[in-house]
Amino acid sequence: MVKIRLFCAAGMSTSVLVNKMRKVAEAKGIEVEIDAHPEGQMTKLLDGVDVALLGPQVGYTLSKAKKICGEKNIPIEIIPMMDYGMVNGEKVLDLALKLAGK
Repeated sequence: MVKIRLFCAAGMSTSVLVNKMRKVAEAKGIEVEIDAHPEGQMTKLLDGVDVALLGPQVGYTLSKAKKICGEKNIPIEIIPMMDYGMVNGEKVLDLALKLAGK
């Protein structure tokens, strides 16, 4: 089971991406738990997380997020703008799995 958290401005638009990522994972037989939350809640929502991703709209918080995630040894990266905009669940899932070392 790979636990993935996506953090964005409000968690709304990212929920569509989360659903696409879940469908891709299911089709590939990969067990995942994927959720989207507002970036401001990151410190409260990292327990047991394997990888965190930031929506491009909050990419400016990457240095702060790296510090928070680094304390828990959680890899974090910004979702590429193109993949986010095209709601490319497969590419974003691949990025998350690569970061998580899966």
